[in-house]
Amino acid sequence: MNEKNFEYLRDQVKYSGFGEGLEAELKKKIQEQQPSFTLNHQTKYGDTIANATLNFKKSDQSDMYFFNSYKMNVLKDSSKESLEQTFYINKGSNITMKEAYNLMEGRAVNKDLTNKEGQLYNAWIQMDFKEADSNGNFKLNQYHQNYGYNLEATLSKHPIKELETPKHKEDLIDSVKKGNKQFVTFLKEGNEVKQFIEANPQFKTITIYDGNMQRIDNRQSKVEKQSEGETKSAKQSTKKQSQNDDAEAPEIPQEKKRRKKQSNSI
Repeated sequence: MNEKNFEYLRDQVKYSGFGEGLEAELKKKIQEQQPSFTLNHQTKYGDTIANATLNFKKSDQSDMYFFNSYKMNVLKDSSKESLEQTFYINKGSNITMKEAYNLMEGRAVNKDLTNKEGQLYNAWIQMDFKEADSNGNFKLNQYHQNYGYNLEATLSKHPIKELETPKHKEDLIDSVKKGNKQFVTFLKEGNEVKQFIEANPQFKTITIYDGNMQRIDNRQSKVEKQSEGETKSAKQSTKKQSQNDDAEAPEIPQEKKRRKKQSNSI
């Protein structure tokens, strides 16, 4: 058995989101020296069962095996129909199992990808359920950097508490880029409201859900942000006016000033 090949595949499987549980079976399959083989992995995300079949093939010129692709099948407890998609393995830019699940849930994922010339580029990818190829795979739409979607700038348009702390902000952005529907705290009229958000690169915005996972109209969200901004602006204006009044007020003799203070406190 090619030990280096095994170690490479073991790490590739692990960092593609399938963990370390397949290591022993992977080693056994390589030792059998079959032209090709598969490994199966199952996990659960909420009420969704995700099954993955990992496909390996031996080289025609050597004893090396390659992890070429995996087929993902997801089935919700509440649904009788499953959804399938094959994801291909590329050097350094694999779509992990969790990212694959997020894509199959309709969410967008931000990835560093490699083009045919081997050049690295960044793009948001999102599954198009209206268009499939001859193998039944749904098309993956790409929104490149020049498309103009800036997640950080988009998030800053909303009164999200986590954006106030650099570490929380970084974690939030990283999670949303992986395609997660992320739990956040919105600040509304002095109150903290728990909601969920996900990236929406196609329309250069974010999709917002309430605590019951019901989608919130973006127009409503904009009104809330505007209202929050107007409240802050009004407070700042009042504070500034008060400072100006204090600065412009004529000096009051000490005795009269004391009487005014007492009068105000009654």
